[in-house]
Amino acid sequence: MSLLGLFLILFLPVHLGINLLLLNSDPEPFNQAAHFMATFWLIKGFEVVLLGAFLLHIFYGIVIQIQNWTSRGMEKYKITNYSQTSFFSKFMIWTGLIVFIFLAIHFVNFYFIKVGLVQGDPENFYGIAHQLFKMPGYLIFYEFSFLILAFHLAHAFWSAFQTLGWSTQGLTPVFKVLGNLYAIFIPLGFAIIPLIIYFS
Repeated sequence: MSLLGLFLILFLPVHLGINLLLLNSDPEPFNQAAHFMATFWLIKGFEVVLLGAFLLHIFYGIVIQIQNWTSRGMEKYKITNYSQTSFFSKFMIWTGLIVFIFLAIHFVNFYFIKVGLVQGDPENFYGIAHQLFKMPGYLIFYEFSFLILAFHLAHAFWSAFQTLGWSTQGLTPVFKVLGNLYAIFIPLGFAIIPLIIYFS
C-alpha cells in the first residue's frame, strides 16, 4: 500500500508539469505533449504499470479499511481513547473514494477518448480540457476533488515512510512537513489552472 502510494505521488508532479501547458494560448505544445504520451512505447508501457498501481492501491485500501472495521467487531469502545492518529487518517477511505470518482470521470473525458471507447478528438485534448473547465459544474467538482486530494495526501505522504520503517523520531517531523508542503502545492497547482482558464 505504501510503496504504491509513493509511486503514485511521484507521478503527480509530472502530470502537473504537462497540465501547465494548458495555460499557453497556443494549443500545440499541450497537444503535442499529449500525443507523445499516447504514442511513445515506453510511456504506453508505463501507463499499464500506472493503471495497475492505481487499481492495487484502491484494492489494498479497501481491504485495510475492512480489516480495521472488523478487527474489534460491531461493539463500540466503552471508553474513548484519543490516540496519536491524525485527523486525516480517519477519513482516508472516504477521501480515497472521492478521488476514485474523480479519476473515473477523468478517464471517461480523456483516456477513454484516446483508446476509442468514447467519442472525441484525441489530437485536441487542449480543446477538450478548455471546454470542460468553462463548465461551472465541472469546475466546482474539479476544485472540490483536488481539495479532497490534498487532505488525502496530507496523511499519505508521511505515513507511507512510517509504514515502511523509514521514519524515526527525528525524521517523522521532517516527513510531516514535506508531506504537508506536497499536499498543499501539488493540488494547488492543479486547482489554479482551470480557474485561470475559466476566468480568462
